[in-house]
Amino acid sequence: MDKTHLIKPLMEKDYPMISHGNGIYLYDKTGKRYIDGSSGAVTANIGHHIHEIIDAMNQQAKKISFVYRSQFTNEPAEILAEKISKLFNQTKHNWAFFVNSGSEATETAMKIAIQHWQEKGMKGKNKILSRWMSYHGITIGALSMSGHPERRARFVPLLEDFPTISPPYCYRCPYNSSFPSCNLMCAFELEKAINRIGADQIAAFIAEPIIGAAGGAIVPPKGYYQSIKKICKKHNILFIVDEVMTGFGRTGKMFAFEHWCTEPDIVALGKGMSAGYAPIAATVVSEEVMEPIKKGSKIVMSGHTYSANPQSAAASLAVIDYLEKNNLVDKAMNSGQYLTMKLKKLQTYYPIIGDVRGKGLLIGVEFVSDMMKKLPFKKDVNVTNLFISQAQQNGLLLYPAQAGIEGVGGDAILVAPPLTSELSELDELVAIFEKTIREIQNLLQRKGVITV
Repeated sequence: MDKTHLIKPLMEKDYPMISHGNGIYLYDKTGKRYIDGSSGAVTANIGHHIHEIIDAMNQQAKKISFVYRSQFTNEPAEILAEKISKLFNQTKHNWAFFVNSGSEATETAMKIAIQHWQEKGMKGKNKILSRWMSYHGITIGALSMSGHPERRARFVPLLEDFPTISPPYCYRCPYNSSFPSCNLMCAFELEKAINRIGADQIAAFIAEPIIGAAGGAIVPPKGYYQSIKKICKKHNILFIVDEVMTGFGRTGKMFAFEHWCTEPDIVALGKGMSAGYAPIAATVVSEEVMEPIKKGSKIVMSGHTYSANPQSAAASLAVIDYLEKNNLVDKAMNSGQYLTMKLKKLQTYYPIIGDVRGKGLLIGVEFVSDMMKKLPFKKDVNVTNLFISQAQQNGLLLYPAQAGIEGVGGDAILVAPPLTSELSELDELVAIFEKTIREIQNLLQRKGVITV
């Protein structure tokens, strides 16, 4: 286009115009094909142009696409809330509050946690603790909970100081130790923070089960979340799990917290909940957390115009049905193991790959200038953007992530193709990935940035 009125992520970048999608592939207007190796923003979990979802959305549109939540309830939203409650497989998770995005879901989780204690007469409990190297959304409340220095920087005067403790970043242990001899010091750092601040001031602790964009698929060690939950329970603090990126099968479990056999009090959902077919997210709340609100004000002080709209709810129901019918959660686990193995094999040939980590089809690749010393590249080399740009030129879409000490000065990407990916398609993805890593490594050698 010669002229645009659309504000894009990078104002001066010339973006290709999308034409259509099919399965794990996207096509631009010139006919070029791309493997959607990141499911967009780790969202398009079942791929593109799935007829069952399109048909369900069309059928709902013929009935009603929007009603205002304070005037009507609607059947798709009611069924979806019941369905999600059953997916948790725990009778305590009974309530779903539908919103439009992950940022709204985590912010609603924060508000409900604070309101829970207010309704119990504990009005001082209004802080939310979180980790550095975390991302919970871009609204002011969600960003206050996010330990993402780059995204916080412009708005620090408006933000709360909620990020408090170190991430469970075993590749770069904040304690210069290793598991299991570390004795999970990164988890017990939470108890130190609680003791310093005072449990009577803290409403909840929030964490991503696997750190996504802020860390490049950082997976905590065994026992980490069991320790976190025990600490929260001991100090009368709610545990909020941010499953916006990891939920609905992405990690090989329906919800990633299941890997650690842990019961959260509140869960934020989004992205894969509708697999990109319609905007919807949710805050899922246990009966125990809702009880004082039900007995007290009887209203959750949150909500948005499009909350619980029937069109998005119908799309989400169809997506969840498709996930279950095609056994995509188990497929994600098996495909993820295959893809991880392939990427780890590349690590043995290309020394700028420092670490390959993740679960299921949420895989992080961290780049380093010196594999033995784990040295990150200098920021001005901009390896992440170089890699993503070259991969896109080669026909592979990937997602940028932060890495390095405190999530600053490091380079990483997320590899997260749709859960529907076949092994032959993953082979094609790896072939383009290898072509890209070879080109970037050769470029860095020519510039004198690395010597191999």
